[in-house]
Amino acid sequence: MDKILNLFRIKDLRNKILIVLGLLVVFRIFAAIPLPNVDPEQLRALFSGNQLLGFLNLLSGGGLSNLSIAMLGVGPYITATIIMQLLTMIFPNLKKMYYEEGALGRAKFNRYSRYLTLPLAALNGYGFLNLLMAQNVLPASPTLFQTVLNVTVVTTGTMVLMWIGELISEQKIGNGISLIIFAGIVSSLPQTLQIGWLDYQTTGPSVLPNLLAFVAVSLVVIAGVVFINEGERKVPISYARRVRGNKMFGGVSSYLPLKVNQAGVIPIIFAISILLFPQFLAQIVAAFSTSVSLIINNYAVAVLQNQIVYGMAYFLLVVLFTYFYTAVTFDPEEISKNLQRSGGFIPGIRPGESTGQFLSKIISRTTISGALFLGVIAVLPNITQIFTGSQLSIGGTALLIVVAVALETMRQIDSQLTIREYEGFK
Repeated sequence: MDKILNLFRIKDLRNKILIVLGLLVVFRIFAAIPLPNVDPEQLRALFSGNQLLGFLNLLSGGGLSNLSIAMLGVGPYITATIIMQLLTMIFPNLKKMYYEEGALGRAKFNRYSRYLTLPLAALNGYGFLNLLMAQNVLPASPTLFQTVLNVTVVTTGTMVLMWIGELISEQKIGNGISLIIFAGIVSSLPQTLQIGWLDYQTTGPSVLPNLLAFVAVSLVVIAGVVFINEGERKVPISYARRVRGNKMFGGVSSYLPLKVNQAGVIPIIFAISILLFPQFLAQIVAAFSTSVSLIINNYAVAVLQNQIVYGMAYFLLVVLFTYFYTAVTFDPEEISKNLQRSGGFIPGIRPGESTGQFLSKIISRTTISGALFLGVIAVLPNITQIFTGSQLSIGGTALLIVVAVALETMRQIDSQLTIREYEGFK
């Protein structure tokens, strides 16, 4: 408790926290302002039968379920960042910028990601608005002015949220984009509790075992998320002694931390994008042939409504994309070269190519645990609904994001306190 009180005793830390909270309040206001002419009943029916839209609503911070001016949330920015990271595999200059040019290169790389966010937000907004019109959530056959206005509004909402996220990150009290998603997830907690209370009132004491099971499994999942998210394989690193002038450098030992879950929630986002692609394709085809569009859309909906097929496809895609994204972001050869340049080596392993092969073997073994964990987390709502039959479902992805953001924010606050000679969180 004293550690938390220390945050408010220091003036600059107190100001940082108040600024972050104020910006999050502004985000929640944006997420509550709806677009005009929305049919709430059709909107509720659309989201109740579509888990994929539920996940996108998660990334939007709850703005999509309200069809607010921030309905796209920070999803386009996340997509732009993923695309830019994938492009480092194709363009050597981007790879050099991201991995070798330090903080200046990362800042330039992030600026390109922000530029890419604008067209992606416009395309996503246009696609979603067409989907909502096809589902009678929004009035059909809008004028060109209305279409341009709505797309401009939702695109502006995304760009404003991206700016708010950067303002939060500048306070060094957590990552801004992550905290925006975190705030959206936490804001849905009262609604989840209300669903549980309505279940209890409707069914009576017979639903109590399901509610207790829900709470117990939630606690187990939270513990598992913390364990996997913090789990890492420590590879020992030694540095050779070097003499420069009258000074001696090196001769110390350290370790290279290889996290069990290197990819975070990115593979889940990739898998969702693939599963949503047929429905977006149907909206594009609708501009040329309405009948073909309906065939594609009906087929996609029929496949995704089959819980077994949907769950298996979702699980396999998450596992595959975990390996893929880890291969993109973790380059054993580049790490082995950097170690060799700095005079570091793994005891018992020859520097250079042998070190790269050793690191590649280790990361492939640790990734399988992270991949299976993410796969189970992704399909956890399906599993809980099948076994409990309750309207309540444990959103494993939401828990993963909440726990990861909480731990990262706690680490940054801890470093702020440590700089000011306060004892950090333990």
